[in-house]
Amino acid sequence: MFNDFKLAEGRPVYLQVKDYMKRLIVQGALQADRRLPATRELAGLLGVSRNTVISAYAELEEDGFAYTVQGKGSFAAAVSPVRAAGNPEADEGRKLDWAEHVSEYARLAEELDLMKRGIRAAKGTISFTSIAPDEKLFDLDSVKRAFSDRMAVEGNVLLNYGYAKGYKPLIDYLMDYMARKGVDTQDKDMLITSGFTEGFDIVLSAIRKNSGTVLCENPTHNTAIKNLKLHGFRIKGIAMEPDGISIGGLEQALAEGAYDLAYFVPSYHNPTGIVTSLQKRLELMTLMNRYQIPVIEDGFNEELRYSGSHVSPLAAMAGAGNGVIYIGSFSKVLFPGLRVGWVLADRKLIGMLESVKRARNIHTSTLDQSLLYQYLHNGNLEKYLRRARAEYKRKYEWTLACCRELVPYSTLSGDGGLHLFMAFEQGFNTRELLAACSQRGVIFTPGDNFYTDETGGNTLRLGFSRVADEDIRKGIAIIGEAARELLNRSDHATTAPKK
Repeated sequence: MFNDFKLAEGRPVYLQVKDYMKRLIVQGALQADRRLPATRELAGLLGVSRNTVISAYAELEEDGFAYTVQGKGSFAAAVSPVRAAGNPEADEGRKLDWAEHVSEYARLAEELDLMKRGIRAAKGTISFTSIAPDEKLFDLDSVKRAFSDRMAVEGNVLLNYGYAKGYKPLIDYLMDYMARKGVDTQDKDMLITSGFTEGFDIVLSAIRKNSGTVLCENPTHNTAIKNLKLHGFRIKGIAMEPDGISIGGLEQALAEGAYDLAYFVPSYHNPTGIVTSLQKRLELMTLMNRYQIPVIEDGFNEELRYSGSHVSPLAAMAGAGNGVIYIGSFSKVLFPGLRVGWVLADRKLIGMLESVKRARNIHTSTLDQSLLYQYLHNGNLEKYLRRARAEYKRKYEWTLACCRELVPYSTLSGDGGLHLFMAFEQGFNTRELLAACSQRGVIFTPGDNFYTDETGGNTLRLGFSRVADEDIRKGIAIIGEAARELLNRSDHATTAPKK
């Protein structure tokens, strides 16, 4: 005993000794009421100082895992559960079959969990699956300064409970931020959430099902598809065109069916990267107003504009109307680890969403909200965006050039943001392509994950934000080579004479 103790760096030694001894007591290796080794003896056995052991024993006693008898030393406390001897129904080893106890929601969530079913990237794999920002661009010094500044102002208050609606200084900042985008914030309000996904989930839980069907672009954000299905909505996807959603397809769908809400990603659409044109945004909002359909607007990647003029969000085009629910976050641009997003909508609706939020998780981390607020308040976002846009634009243009040179695609889209969307000829299978590329150390996201109607088997999404320049070219070359092999094989199969 005591020969498997190993010290780890960066943690107080007395706590490591306490945890080690606690584990021995809980596991029964040190039985209840058995005398613990003397402090000097244990110090020698573990290779630590006697004062360290004294502190560890004091902590064990404080936690109820040991007790002291005057003049006799320290003893292990009785902490093991009492066994119901002789009662076969109290068998502590009996196992529950959890498949019989989980809900359909949990079953469906696991079924739709793409992270569990994706190809695991081995070390050294060139991965085009991520569309997260590159952490190398994060200005850590400004983050540290923002944290110090905010703690100096509010200190301990930030470590206590907050408000379900959110941290007021951040709400005020973001309301002004949205107003600068042209949104009429009169009679609007805001709820701070733990990122886009929680905001979307809360909104969906508050929408009454009449038809039970939702309109969206096809393809669309796979996380949105998952959450819509988890909430029991049917999905009607409308085809995308080079300048955004098909207005003709949208008009036809509206004429043929009823919808409880619509979900759109008008800027740097995930996965196609398309920015919906101004004209189409106006036409889309005209139709939504005519049919009185609530719109959830996903403010995805809105800040990553590399060229052209800014196109106002749908929430701005709604004017004084209250039919658009805007869900925003900086997660694809700035610090996704903070998990801070926001919902901007009609004041009365936000009041109800606030109650839903409070019932679920009380509030989003006040510490995270205050850190983000101070960072924004200090003027760091504008400086960061200038640097980030320049770097991502360079990577975007490099990735685009490599694709055009090296891959035999049919179409390629992406007006900015952190990814490109590629389609091959009909009948081509990008999952077969992924399998071939994975064997050569390259992975990407198959496009069928994003389609609402089980099509898109000939498409893929290529995220480049976290891939080094040399790996971008090397990885795309491998994709192109593997695609040509599959296309040639398909051509040979088609032209081969029948026996």
